[in-house]
Amino acid sequence: MKHSIIFLLVLSLILTACNTQAGSQEPAAPEQSSSETTVKTELYVFAAASMTETMEKIAVEYQKLHPEIKIVYTFDSSGTLKTQIQNGAVCDLFISAAQKQMNQLEANNPANTENLDFVDPATRINLVENKVTLAVLQGNPSGVQTFTDLNTDKVKKIALGNSDVPVGQYSEELLTNLGIWDAIQPKVSFGSNVKEVTTWVSSSSVDCGIVYGTDAFSAGLEVVDKASPDMLKSAVVYPAAVLKTSAHQAEAKAFLDYLQGPEAKAIFESVGFAIPNK
Repeated sequence: MKHSIIFLLVLSLILTACNTQAGSQEPAAPEQSSSETTVKTELYVFAAASMTETMEKIAVEYQKLHPEIKIVYTFDSSGTLKTQIQNGAVCDLFISAAQKQMNQLEANNPANTENLDFVDPATRINLVENKVTLAVLQGNPSGVQTFTDLNTDKVKKIALGNSDVPVGQYSEELLTNLGIWDAIQPKVSFGSNVKEVTTWVSSSSVDCGIVYGTDAFSAGLEVVDKASPDMLKSAVVYPAAVLKTSAHQAEAKAFLDYLQGPEAKAIFESVGFAIPNK
């Protein structure tokens, strides 16, 4: 009996010690989530409407290499983009379809009559070159073959960009040099940007339109004529530059560098852009 009591007392002390030790353990740390949220840097890029499909392809490839970057595009006519920039729109990188709009944003440039100072001249480059073309529906139902045909009975309606749009400015220059600008005015519908012009041609709202070669390619239109050097005094070159107002200078310069590299070059050339001589 005495031994039984001693055994029970020892057993009780052992159980009490074990419970005390277990109660003193710290709670297990919560499991770490296997996926962590990455804060992306948003890079705002303003680009001419004629670059829409091309730049979207480039963004996909760039963001695979740089998942920390989110490219946010605004596509419109270069004149509209220039106005938005000078009115305070957030923009890190500007790509215009003509030198004019870039010049108007660069300090000390003769074309800058508003004393604007947005362009970082050290980053400014000529990125790509395009062609001004006469585009029709596949199969060419109107039978138009050349720019001079616009002043014949083959064409009832033609779409052009308006005077605020680079493609419209090139069109006016071209048709003026051919001596038919005034004569065709009753036939003309003016679009606010080149994408509107291609839409009218694609929907048969007009017989033909003057657009960039890359836009004709993207819209599946047939090109029947291209502007020759004697029709236009200068090449259709797209300048690009980082803006002084950018909050992400390093990231914008890195993306601009990528746009000049072999991967972007291949995409540009696949849709009809050319790379100008530096």
